[in-house]
Amino acid sequence: MPTRLQLKYKNEVVPELVKLFNYKNALQAPCLKKIVVNMGVGEAVADHKILEKAMEELGLITGQKPVITRSKKAIANFKIRKGLPIGCFVTLRRARMYEFMDRLVSVALPRIRDFRGLNPDAFDQGGNYTMGVNEQGVFPEIDVDKITHAQGMDITFVIQARSVKESFEFLRLMGMPFRTEKG
Repeated sequence: MPTRLQLKYKNEVVPELVKLFNYKNALQAPCLKKIVVNMGVGEAVADHKILEKAMEELGLITGQKPVITRSKKAIANFKIRKGLPIGCFVTLRRARMYEFMDRLVSVALPRIRDFRGLNPDAFDQGGNYTMGVNEQGVFPEIDVDKITHAQGMDITFVIQARSVKESFEFLRLMGMPFRTEKG
């Protein structure tokens, strides 16, 4: 069963992109390949329970078990040795990816205090979009009373597109609330 956002992509977004960019084929339209949610937990060096809690919360948010990331090299100033667990991440694809994006856009982002929209300049050269969330409490799956440590996360939308403009229009049509410049 396709998710709500998959149906929106197929029935509304693709025809609009085809019309906007004059594609000869609907398969030329930009599409979402994967979403990577990353939590860097630097405090895990001192207390491994913080990393366990972050993994548990990331699993609740995404619906998928996170993978531990380990340090690649030793950094003496941060008391990090090579191979120490310092974070976790999840790669979402297919239905879970659309489900997560739907919850992010319609539930989590509106819950951010003083939210004025996402930065439209956060695209890389490949057309992928990366945004940050300051704390995990904006997601409804997390019980705010049980948060012991406010933890932020990076969310990367990997988009198959030819240009940054195509990626921007794709995300805008999918419902991402980008900031409008006043001027």
